[in-house]
Amino acid sequence: MLIFGAPRLGLLRGLAGLAVLALLACPVARADDLQDAAKLLRSGQQQQALERVNKVLASKPRDPQARFLKGLILTEQGNTREAIDIFTKLTQDYPELPEPYNNLAVIYASQGQYEKARVALEQSIRTHPSYATAYENLGDVYAKLASQAYDKALQLDSSNAGAQNKLSLVRELVGPAAKPPVVLAQKEPAAPKPGPEKPAVAEKPAAAEKPAAARPAEKSAAEKPADASAEVLAAVNAWAQAWSKKNADGYLAFYAKDFKTPGGEARADWEQQRRTRIAAPKSISVAVASPKVTMQGPGQATVTFRQTYQSDVLKKSTSTKTLVMVKADGRWQIQQEKSGS
Repeated sequence: MLIFGAPRLGLLRGLAGLAVLALLACPVARADDLQDAAKLLRSGQQQQALERVNKVLASKPRDPQARFLKGLILTEQGNTREAIDIFTKLTQDYPELPEPYNNLAVIYASQGQYEKARVALEQSIRTHPSYATAYENLGDVYAKLASQAYDKALQLDSSNAGAQNKLSLVRELVGPAAKPPVVLAQKEPAAPKPGPEKPAVAEKPAAAEKPAAARPAEKSAAEKPADASAEVLAAVNAWAQAWSKKNADGYLAFYAKDFKTPGGEARADWEQQRRTRIAAPKSISVAVASPKVTMQGPGQATVTFRQTYQSDVLKKSTSTKTLVMVKADGRWQIQQEKSGS
């Protein structure tokens, strides 16, 4: 699964993640064409990739995944005007998705249009309040806007020592407004709801390490639990997304090695049952609502939420679910799963 990185500015390292191709539930012929296009794009053959995508769009002009991939190709080719048009229309057709707004912010920021980038990122957050990438990107945009404001203050009053010090600090943090190369990254996409396949966009690539003077201060003990809670919630959302995408391998990867199977059955038997249940429907949608995270230590947490499950063979059902989470190998994983009414 390809996640393609976009042009980024020195400060705007977070504005690098563009898209993921969710191909698992595509018809075979269409999936093959899009997968081939993704491989061609990854190998730098943009024109050949565009031809493959246009082949899909010739028969399915509203196909969201093909349109999304075309937007990536056009961005890579430097055709930002048409890419903006594609991503803008995707926000209109799929207003519940945060990622197309993030992609618009990437392009706007690469053009120095930070106010437009800010608006796009704030809309992304409104559609998905737990979308951590957009929050970090928005912080980067605010920093760039602050740099411009301090610079303007110094133009009006060159003796303003406070503005000069702040401008130096921000510039040291954000770096020059240059365009680094395109980067590849990887992450599972979101899946909003049943219906036509929705595209999802991904993450920024890892940023280069900041100079020592620009590194953020060590977080206080009071801040760390909130950060840990956000990590736990992000893991739960990613687990639901993998389930919604019928990605059995990705779904099962969220279960810890010492996971306690609900019926006490062998882990291998339980996994086979889950794979069968995930494969059976043509479409699945799993939503997490009103989550409550309780930290029980630096590496253990409990998450209780309302889970809504729906598929093409099962009408919407809602239940209370509790996950006991543990941090292992640097990731939050499910150690125990309990369902209620």
